[in-house]
Amino acid sequence: MIRLPVIPWSHLLGGLILVIMLVPIRRYSLPANLPFQIELYRLVVAALVVGWLGSLLVDQRVSLRRTGFEGPLVVIVGSAIVSVVVNPGRVAETSAEVNKSLMFLLSFVVVLYLTVSGVRRLADADFVARCLVLGGVVVSVFAIVEARTGFNVFNHLAVVLPFLRDVQEVGGFQRLGTARLRVFASAQHPIALSAALVMLAPLAVYLARRTGQARWWLCALVLGAACASAVSRTGVLMFAVIALVFLWLRPRETLRLWPALLAALVLTHVALPGTLGAIKTSFLPPGGLVAEQHQSADSSGSGRLADLGPALERWTHHPLLGEGYGSIIVNIHAGGIDANIFDNQWLGTLLATGIVGFAGWAWFFARAIRRFGREARRDPSERGWLLTAITAGIAAYAVGMLTFDAFSFIQVTFLMFLLVGLGSVTMRTESEEATPVAESVSIRRRPVTSPA
Repeated sequence: MIRLPVIPWSHLLGGLILVIMLVPIRRYSLPANLPFQIELYRLVVAALVVGWLGSLLVDQRVSLRRTGFEGPLVVIVGSAIVSVVVNPGRVAETSAEVNKSLMFLLSFVVVLYLTVSGVRRLADADFVARCLVLGGVVVSVFAIVEARTGFNVFNHLAVVLPFLRDVQEVGGFQRLGTARLRVFASAQHPIALSAALVMLAPLAVYLARRTGQARWWLCALVLGAACASAVSRTGVLMFAVIALVFLWLRPRETLRLWPALLAALVLTHVALPGTLGAIKTSFLPPGGLVAEQHQSADSSGSGRLADLGPALERWTHHPLLGEGYGSIIVNIHAGGIDANIFDNQWLGTLLATGIVGFAGWAWFFARAIRRFGREARRDPSERGWLLTAITAGIAAYAVGMLTFDAFSFIQVTFLMFLLVGLGSVTMRTESEEATPVAESVSIRRRPVTSPA
């Protein structure tokens, strides 16, 4: 009998993570004559789903497992679908974007269930965490190179991977009032890059604590320096959230880590001269930060505070289920714009799916932070440290949603769902560590032996 190679689920997820981190989403596609673009990460997700479904049918060790977030997910997905159904006129005008947004949402949920069902042991969760951190470090190194030279290696992947087709030219970004280039590396925007790297930094701290190896501390420092290269106030806000979560869950140990913060500042100053000054300037613009955020109402570059009043007034027309998930898109043209760019995902969610969808997402994040955080406080072991890192990353994303349209950036949202999946897996490891593990994708049945 021919034995097919068996690949652990953690390794398959690690491969997906590297694709998500290293191949820019919406910048490359695979050559195919189809009415829609086939991106590499979509192909990998589809392959994993097929393998998972096949394993569910033929391997008794593989089963669909609950995430613990079924209630919020039903509300989130249900409100998105119903909001589309009850707004047929508006949705018809933006059907392509609506369908794409719904597919992204479903793919996030699928990856969450793949993680929870495929990863069973703490050792496997560690492997996935290592893949996340190492992928982030590779991106960070090239982000620092981009900041120093202006060259983005991720814009030239087709040279080494000729099967990729470049479909979008992404230019550089500058913070208004500074000459500092804001890098974006493999992300869709500098803000999304900083958000992704900040969320991965706590995992590097966990790995340093668990292994006692200095290389993971170096990884955390590199992630922090690369985050600074994006010159993003959102990244700084999310870093502050992570610090607060660590102080909440590991107060004594966190206070002893202050030398690491000093080292990160020194490394950033040496590797990226002028970056810390640019970040300071971004928080202290001419006229003040609050005044800046009230400027340019009803324009594509409107301040976050300027959006609040008009958006809330607009929400009152569709308070329960909103205007339709994915239907609020920006169309900039010579005559103006058709919709604002809401740099506030919570506000955008309220408009798109109403109070029902807003409540679903609030429930999702509150449950994740409460469950994982409570268990992290109870468990002083390295398992508790992993839950601390996961809680910090999820909380940072939830707060960061106040200052950027997070769901528009696929890479960072995938990372958030992966963290939720790892948290759900880690919550079960204490009671199930001794049970048989569904290690791999298998297409053969386990042999049945007759009793002697």
